[in-house]
Formats: sequence, structure tokens, C-alpha cells
Amino acid sequence: MEQLNYKVLKESGYDGYILENGTEKIMQFGEGNFLRAFVDAFFDLANERVGYNGKAVLVQPIAQGLTDLINQQEGLYTLYLRGSENGSKVDAKRVISCVSRCLNPYGDWDKVLEVARSADLEIVVSNTTEAGIVHEAESRFDQEPPVSFPAKLTRVLYERWEAGQKGLIILSCELIDNNGKELLRCVNEYISDWKLEEGFRGWVNEENIFCSTLVDRIVPGRIRDPEEVKRLAEENGYDDPLTDVGEVFGIWVVEGPDGLEDRLPFKKAGVPVIVVPDVTPYKKRKVRILNGAHTGFVLGAYLAGFDIVRDCMQDDTVRGFMNKMLYEEVIPTLPLDRKDLEDFAKAVQDRFNNPFVNHELMSISLNSTSKWRARNMPSFLEYIADRKELPPCLTASLAAYIAFYSNDIQELNDKGLVCRRPKGNEYTVSDDRDVLEFYAAHRADSAEELVHAVLTNESMWGRDLTAVEGLEKAVADGLKKIRKDGALALYRSCL
Repeated sequence: MEQLNYKVLKESGYDGYILENGTEKIMQFGEGNFLRAFVDAFFDLANERVGYNGKAVLVQPIAQGLTDLINQQEGLYTLYLRGSENGSKVDAKRVISCVSRCLNPYGDWDKVLEVARSADLEIVVSNTTEAGIVHEAESRFDQEPPVSFPAKLTRVLYERWEAGQKGLIILSCELIDNNGKELLRCVNEYISDWKLEEGFRGWVNEENIFCSTLVDRIVPGRIRDPEEVKRLAEENGYDDPLTDVGEVFGIWVVEGPDGLEDRLPFKKAGVPVIVVPDVTPYKKRKVRILNGAHTGFVLGAYLAGFDIVRDCMQDDTVRGFMNKMLYEEVIPTLPLDRKDLEDFAKAVQDRFNNPFVNHELMSISLNSTSKWRARNMPSFLEYIADRKELPPCLTASLAAYIAFYSNDIQELNDKGLVCRRPKGNEYTVSDDRDVLEFYAAHRADSAEELVHAVLTNESMWGRDLTAVEGLEKAVADGLKKIRKDGALALYRSCL
């Protein structure tokens, strides 16, 4: 079977939207699965819905990558968005045609700089991993290309400034806080390191918009089952080694000034990209609702016999516990519009019920001490400050956390703390070594003794949680209920 390109696609009978010829308006640092299933999918929809007519030039950020394969397929690839939406299974296919070509800067740096000088260029997008936005002293102006991504971008911007072109909108998607601000900071450091003109510094900081962004879409990436790959190739009428898979849900929150939303093509196209003055509330929403839901229910659910997230969502008790925690205890502590928060929480249930993803509870359980502190404790404390009472579900989740870390401890070895499920298999708790050693040292404690030791461990929580009125007794009672009747009984008691 022939490999995907425009000619093969036409011969296959594909009748979806395709933009074969467009203007190169986007330079994208990163050609991996995430950007292709997220950012490029949004640009592709903007091309179809509002005639943006924009093509993206992808720049391979490291020496090894997908440049040759992308160019063989003339930028085309097949994207499947899979999951659950409003309780219904979704498996949507789309051939993405917003990519024009891919450049490897380690062999074609001059072509990257040629794009930098283009009057058509409007937007730079990047996702070069969490380690990508760093200042590396070994990066030099005259390297082809400079080592770090911020150094490459500095060189691109300098080429553009020298050509007398307008500034760009720079959308950073790396998974670090204040990614856009950090990227600008690194660029300014290179301007100083390389002793570039102050006029260039002024242009960078005044004429370009460096946006911090929050990205949210799970992207499993390529399809690994050879039988499914073969089946899809037969259905599509072509081979596509660049096939990408993402979940249905997706939202891109961009921090930017007034007027930026009108310069980007997304709002008019009705795609889930929003421009806000500050992404912080949306990051808090994601951490406390999406991530906090995971940490809040999975440990008790695992002790109750569940193994994957989807099965939890099909159980009335676990799903009900999660939803009560989110709607009644977490959402009231958040600053965004109530309907917006409830819509996000509703989407979380759909995402957790994804029929295509077997998300294992044990993988979510890693480092749950720091996760509960970062994801759940802020909601817990703010609820108490507002209501002057304990939130029942979040309190139960703390008891479930302690139960998971202490249930029938077998041994502490190099891999972690080996515990045993009630009437079931052994499992290994993975966390910081001092946390694991703490639980191993307290393995013979009564429920009351263990809870007291955990809550007074300030290195875990940054405070003495026994200072919260009534908490020590409530958590000890919850732990004893789990040990006697099971975690589901404790979750059920909260409903």
C-alpha cells in the first residue's frame, strides 16, 4: 500500500477538508505527537472554518526527528480524536493539512532563517519539553544552529529584526509555569551574552508578544497495535506512519493582551482556544479539578479492587464520591465562573471514562504525598477557611492516602514500599525515600498513632495538620473504617 501524500490521498477517495496550498504563517519548534494532535489540529480547523489559509513550517528541535518522514508525506498525517463526549463514544478521523514542510536546523539552518525573514510569518509555536526553555551558556550566535531552543529563537528574531519585519506572536506550550515569560527571559539573556544591539532588545520586548499558555489534551500518540495499524491502512487506502491519536477534549489557554484574540484565528473558528490576561486561575482549575480528582479517589479505589480509571467511572460509589468532592468541595474554592468550572468538571468525567485508554490507577499513585499536598490540600484548607467545617470527601481522601501507604506492609526494598491489597495482590508504593521510610518505621502503629504521626509530619505537608480542628479524629475514623469495612464503605459514607 502506498504511503500518504496529496496524490495518494486524492486517489483514496478521502472527502474531508484539505488545504493543499496556503501561506506559511506559522513557525513551529517541535514536530512530535503532542503539537500535531493539539496545536496543528486547531490551526487546521481555523483554515477550514474561517479561511485562515495558514500553513505551518515545523522545525525539528533536536538532531534526530521526523523531518524526512513529514516531508515524504508533504506534511499530511491522519489524526484520530478518541474518547467519550457527553457519555457517548467518539472516534473521529481527520487528515491534517496545515503543515507545509519540516526543516532540520542541523542541516538546513539557512532555510529556517529564510522563513524568519518572511513577511508572511505571524506566529511562533513551541513545545521543546520541560527542559527546552533553558539558558545554556555554550549557545553562540554564530552556531548553525545555536544549541538551546531559546538561543535558536533569539537568532531567528535577530534575522527578522535585521530584515525590517514586524514582530511575532510567540506561543510557548512547554509544561513549566510562566513558560512565555521564561522564554522571553532567556532570549534577553542571550541578547546580553551576545552583546547584540539595544535596538534589537527594544524590538524584541516591545514588538513581539511572548505568551504563556496552558495546554490540556492527553495525546497517547502513535497506534502501537500492528493489527489495528493494518486495519486502518486498509480502511483509509494508504499507509501513514505519522498517524497520531489524541483525546477528544482539548483546551488551549493563552495569556495575552487586549486585542490578541482578534489577531489569532481561533475565536472566529469556534475552536477551544481562549485568550485571558492571566492563565493562573485556569492552571489552578486544571490542577485542583482534573489532577485533584485523580489523587482524591484513585488510592481508595485501588484498595477497593479497581485497576483502571474507566472502571471507576462506571461504579456509582466511586463516581459519586469524585463528583461530590469536585462539585461541593473543590469548585466552591476556585475563582472562575461557576458554570465554567462545572463544565470543566463534567468534561473530566468524560475524559476519565475514555473507552480507548486504560489508565492504570497504580501509575497515577506515584508520589501521591506531594500530589495530595499540591492538588488537594489547597482546596481542603480553603474549604475549611470558608465553611468552618471539614470537607467530608477530601478528608476521606486523606484517610485513603494513609491506608494505601500502610496497608499490610510487607517490606521496604529498592523499588519501594511493598504493601498488600485487602484479600488481594501485593503492590509497590513509589514515593520519595524519606516518605517510604517513614511509613515503614510506623508499620506497627495503631490507626490513631499512625494518623497522628502522618499529620504532624511537617516535611510532608509544610505544616502540622493536627492544628485543623477535628481532622485527626476524622482521619483516624476513616482509616479504621477502611480497614474494617473497605474503602468503598468510607466513600459511600460521604454521599
